[in-house]
Amino acid sequence: MNREGPAEETHNPWTIVNVVFHYLAEQGLHPTFSTAGDPGIPAAEMLRAFGITPTADGDARIRHEVTQHLAELRAAILEDE
Repeated sequence: MNREGPAEETHNPWTIVNVVFHYLAEQGLHPTFSTAGDPGIPAAEMLRAFGITPTADGDARIRHEVTQHLAELRAAILEDE
């Protein structure tokens, strides 16, 4: 089977964190990652606990689409020369 794009589904990690925080807030809780400092480290730990690999790139599908669009632009520009 020939598939285009990434082999596994990915998500922007901050979207997942946002969903979890909103859910907890709806339950009457007041979640925080830390009182000071970079929240990225505890957020990444939470994502790993859910079995999600956090990446700085976010959603790989979007990255793939951007890469593909840039390749099309390059081909169009170079074709004109």
